[in-house]
Amino acid sequence: MVLKLNQPRIFYGWWIVGACLLVNMYTGGVIFFGFTAVFGPIANEFGWSYAQISLAASLRGLEMGFLAPLVGLLTDRWGPRKLMFGGAIIGGSGLILLGHITSLSMFYASFVLISTGTSTCGSTVVVTAVANWFRKKVSLTTGIAVSGFALGGLLVPLMSALIDMLGWRMAMTGLGFGMWAIIPPLSLIVRHRPEQYGYLPDGDSASEPFTGARLTPSKSAGQDISAKQAISSRAFWHIALVAMYQAFAVNAVATHIMPYLSSIGMSRVVSSFMASAIPVTSIIGRLGFGWLGDRYNKKLMSATGCAMMASGLILFGLVPTVGMWLLVPFTIIFGIGWGGVVPLRPALLREYFGRSHFGTILGFAFGVMMVGVIVGAPLAGWAFDTWGSYHEIWFLFAGLGIVAMLNMLAIPPLDKTT
Repeated sequence: MVLKLNQPRIFYGWWIVGACLLVNMYTGGVIFFGFTAVFGPIANEFGWSYAQISLAASLRGLEMGFLAPLVGLLTDRWGPRKLMFGGAIIGGSGLILLGHITSLSMFYASFVLISTGTSTCGSTVVVTAVANWFRKKVSLTTGIAVSGFALGGLLVPLMSALIDMLGWRMAMTGLGFGMWAIIPPLSLIVRHRPEQYGYLPDGDSASEPFTGARLTPSKSAGQDISAKQAISSRAFWHIALVAMYQAFAVNAVATHIMPYLSSIGMSRVVSSFMASAIPVTSIIGRLGFGWLGDRYNKKLMSATGCAMMASGLILFGLVPTVGMWLLVPFTIIFGIGWGGVVPLRPALLREYFGRSHFGTILGFAFGVMMVGVIVGAPLAGWAFDTWGSYHEIWFLFAGLGIVAMLNMLAIPPLDKTT
C-alpha cells in the first residue's frame, strides 16, 4: 500500500528538520557537551585520574565508530524512525545506570549503553533523514538540523546547576528518564524517503509515487553509486580523514574545557558558561556555512573552517601565558570554524555519491571519524596527568587542523572520484 501525505503549505521535510534539531539538541547537550559538567564531581567522588574518566569518551567513540556503518546500512533499509525510537530507550537506560555506578567497570558499561543509544538516534540517522528529503538545500537544512547539537551547549549551565542542586547521581537519572520522554515522540514525526509519500526532494511533486520497487528518479547533484564504490574512492577518504582530524580537537575541547579552565583559575560557574558558548557560537558556522555551501564551492568552504579551527586552538593554548581575554576570539573563531565544517561534510558526500546509499556511506565516514573521538579526549587527559597542564596539547591539535585543511583542498574533482 502506498502512503501519501496531503500536499501541505509547508513541505513535510521541514517538520523532519525540526524534529531532528530537537533530537540533536537533547543528545548533544546531555551526552556530548554535558559530560564536562559531570567530569569533576565523578573525579572528586571516586578519585579516578583524568585519563581514566576521559576513556569513557573514547569508549563512546569506539562504540559509535563500530556501530556507525551498521546504523547507516539499517537507516537505508529500515528508515530512521525505528532506530531513533530504540536508540532513545537504550541511551536513557545508560544515563540511568550512570546515576547508580559504584565502580569504574560500571562507569564504562554505562557509556557503552549511552554510546549505543546515541549511535542509533544521533548523527548518522539524523543527517540521513534530512539528506533524503532535500537536494538543492541540503547544506542549509543539514546545517539547521545539526545546529540542534550545538544548541545543546545551552544545557551545560543547566546541567551544572542541576548537578550542584541535586547531586550528579540524581541528575543523571533524571536526564535518562527525560531521554525516554522526549525523543520517542519526536521520532514519530520522521519519515524515510519523500518518494514514499508522492514527493521528490525539496517538495517537488512526483509524477509517479513510490511503489517499493524503485525510487522515483530525482535530479541528484551527484551520481548514485554503491557504498562499495564510494568507500574505495579517494574523495571518500579525503572527506572521512578530515572528519577524523577535526574530531581529535572537538572531542578533547568538549570533554576537557571545564577542567582546563578550572586548572588556570576560572570558577566552575564561569567555565560552564564558556563550555556552552563554544557550541552556541558554532551555530553561526553551521547555518552560515550551510547557506554558503549551497551557493559556493563546498571544498573551499570546508578548508576555511579547518583553518579557523586551527587558529582558534592556537589562541586557546596561549590563554595561560597571554590572558583570559583570548577566550573571546578563541570561542568565536574556533566555534564558527568547527560549526562550518559540520554541515558541509554530509553535503560533500551527497554531492559526490548521491543518496541511494547515503546512510551507509555516511555511516562509514562517521566510523573513520570516531578514531579521532577515541584518541582526542584521553590524549588530552594524559597530557594533563603527565605535564600538569593542557596548553601544549592544544598546539598539537592546531597542527592537525592545518593537516585537515590541506587534505580538504586535495579532494579530487567530481569527475575523478576514484
